[in-house]
Order: sequence, then C-alpha cells, then structure tokens
Amino acid sequence: MERVFEAFRNKYQKAPPYTAFTPYRICPLGAHSDHQLGKVTGFAIDKGIHIAYGPKQNGVIEISSLQFPKRAQWHVASTPSIRENDWADHLRGATIALNKRYPLRTGLCAVIDGELPIGGLSSSAAVIITFLSTLAHMNGIKLDATEMITISKEAENKYVGVACGKLDQSCEVYCRKDHLLYMDLLDDSYELIPTNPGMKPYKFAIFFSGVERTLAGSAFNMRVDECRSAAYALKAFAGMPYGKFEETNLRDVPREVYEEYGSRLPEPWRRRAEHWYTEYARVEAGAAAWRRGDLDDFGRLCFESGRSSIYSWETGSPELKTLYEIMTETKGIYGGRFSGAGFKGCCMALIDPDYEEEICAKVKAAYLKKFPQLEGKYSAYICRSADGVKL
Repeated sequence: MERVFEAFRNKYQKAPPYTAFTPYRICPLGAHSDHQLGKVTGFAIDKGIHIAYGPKQNGVIEISSLQFPKRAQWHVASTPSIRENDWADHLRGATIALNKRYPLRTGLCAVIDGELPIGGLSSSAAVIITFLSTLAHMNGIKLDATEMITISKEAENKYVGVACGKLDQSCEVYCRKDHLLYMDLLDDSYELIPTNPGMKPYKFAIFFSGVERTLAGSAFNMRVDECRSAAYALKAFAGMPYGKFEETNLRDVPREVYEEYGSRLPEPWRRRAEHWYTEYARVEAGAAAWRRGDLDDFGRLCFESGRSSIYSWETGSPELKTLYEIMTETKGIYGGRFSGAGFKGCCMALIDPDYEEEICAKVKAAYLKKFPQLEGKYSAYICRSADGVKL
C-alpha cells in the first residue's frame, strides 16, 4: 500500500482520502469450467491490487496505474462506448455497467498498483472489483456480493470482449483465509471448506514465466466456442432439445450422453469436452480430499488438471509447459497447474513450507536453463491464503 499511497501524494500534493485492496486469486481445480457452468475451487491470496483514491465532484474519472505509463480519463455520464484497447478498458466497461444500474454523479482521482506481474492471477477481475468498490463508494452506492460479481463479469464480457465466467470475481469476493472456496456455477451456490486441522502445512508458490498475455483476441474465446459447439452437437446426437447457441453449455449435457456420442465430435470439440467432464469430477474429488485433510490427494488432482489442460484443453505456452513439468519433478510440491487461461502468465503450486527455499532454487535454475533469455523476467513468490475483498 505504501507505493500507491506515495504515488497519489506525489501526483496530487496531498494524502489520499481513501485506500482499498483486492486480492488476486488462484484456482487449483476447476480450470476452464466456469463458462460452461461447472464447479470450481479457489483461494484468494495475500497479494493483489492496491488503490489510493478520492472524489472528483465534476464527474470526471482520472486514474493512473503504476504498471502502465498512460493516464486514463473519462466522465461517468459519457464513458466511451467503444473500447480504446488500453489497460483502462476494463474500468470503462465497469463504469458503464454500474451506471446502467445506479446513475453516477461523482467521479474520482486514483492511483492503482498491482503487487505481482500481470498474467494468470485474475488481475483484470481484481482491478475491476477494486475500481468498482471505489466508484460505488464515491457515489454512496452499497453493492452486495452478487451485484459486484455480475457487474464485473459484464464489464469483461460485453466491453472488453472476454467470454469468461464468474470464477475470478467469485474468488475475489467470497474467499476467506484458510478456506477452500467450492462453488457450483449452475446456481452460484458455494461452500467455504476450512483447512482440516490434521492437514499437512502448506503455502502457495507462484512461478511467473516472464511472458505476459492478454485474453481478448486470443484462443481463450475460441475454446469457449468449441465447448458450446460440443454441447450443441451432443444435444443433437442425443435428440435433446436445444435453443440458442450462446446459451448452450456442457453442463446441460449429462456425462452419459458425452460417453455415448463423444466419439462422433470433431476432435478439437471432443478434447474440450473431455477436459470439462473430467475436470468436473476432479473438482468434486478435490473438495472431498480437502474436507478430509488429504493434501497429497488434492495435489495429485491439481497435477492431473494441469496435464488435462495441456493435452485435452490444448493450452499452455512452451514456457508454461516447461514450468509445469519442472513442478511435477520437484520435491516438496504437492501439486500445481497453470494459473489462469494458460496461454502465458504463471503457474501456481501448493508446497510444503519446509522445502520453500529448495523449491524456488530448483524451479528457477531448471527453467532458466531452458529459457536463458528470460533471466530478469522470470520471478517467483510465496503466498498464503487471504480474505476476499471487503465490500
């Protein structure tokens, strides 16, 4: 918080009236599942997005990021309807979505800062939630958890153009320290499963590949369409009723139907469906393992999820695939996988704290041996679980 506090004071020649924090999230099981109304798991971590802010009574939003050089500015009543393809598009989309529900009058001046490199930790969702919290605060609006999640998702889907589900936003809102979020996106029901008293000690390691990524315009949206195509075709093969393509999800199709007709799907569609159905089972098994305190089994499922992301979901840059393979061969890592969409970004792992230093040293040495050009860009961080955003 100190960096953003000082940046605001230097820019506006006064201390910021308010500060806020939103955590990043990791998803150990349930990857590539939420947009098809699957089940997911998640943790908020003790690193995230910090903001220092104050009101602007003229309705202007003026915001700077310590990660990007260009300051962004717009008016709450006349936010550009077309994205400008810069870092602030997520925030413009959030302004429009909030203004549709609650007419806005007060703007804000703000400086925002992310603690970790961009990619894989839902930084975009964390930025949106941080910004929404501050803009609502400045306008006397009290958003509940459901509104916060819905508005944040709308900003990404409709303005930025990323066909994401609710995983990221839900983790950042609902998660609590030392609890696993276990959520069903069919009805948005969720449970916070506490860490079993008999569980082995654990921390989270985040390994950044040194390569950043964006989702919009990438293969992320294509994967979502492939899932919908698989679901649509399976319904047709089975004689099930079907409606609009954009409202079709694999959750609509029982696994038995996939088992019977899956071989008739085009291979890419079959692989996406294979990942989704097996990931659904892994989430249920993982929640049961966490409940009984079996961290070894939970970690094994995380590694299986990572393998499925590579071979069935067919994602992962060469860098992330290398990190994943290194993790599977490193003593003290219970399990791990790509974090986020898996096109670049980072990997997450649950680790035994007793091996923390050895793990960091081994992963770094092995990774940079394969990608020496990423020296100075690769980085690793050790984190703990944390509470979600305070609304």
